[in-house]
Amino acid sequence: QVQVVESGGGLVQAGGSLRLSCTASGLSFDDYAMGWFRQAPGKEREGVSCISWRRGSTYYGDSVKGRFTISRDNAKDTLYLQMNSLKPEDTAMYYCAAAIVDYCSGSWSAGAYFEYWGQGTQVTVSS
Repeated sequence: QVQVVESGGGLVQAGGSLRLSCTASGLSFDDYAMGWFRQAPGKEREGVSCISWRRGSTYYGDSVKGRFTISRDNAKDTLYLQMNSLKPEDTAMYYCAAAIVDYCSGSWSAGAYFEYWGQGTQVTVSS
């Protein structure tokens, strides 16, 4: 059984940084694409980033390009989302998800092929 767990959210001032972490038991990061998504109250879910180790590819949503970085610690089998230059509009519940394919599809930002989701971690950016 696959279980995805996020951590690292919190309250930060605008311009600050946070690093989110994600572990996924029951699957290998090598075999499946992983992604970060977020959803703010009253808004639709938004794709933040997608990574495929097998394909050597990473993707970012337009709103976070240049500020967020997705990465992995092989030794700890942990996925990270480093978030810098945070803005109040980054405030949302952030979710880690594992796909059932090893690539980030053209519709990754809509959640295509992401089957396993964590419970989310809240990020709040104050102005």
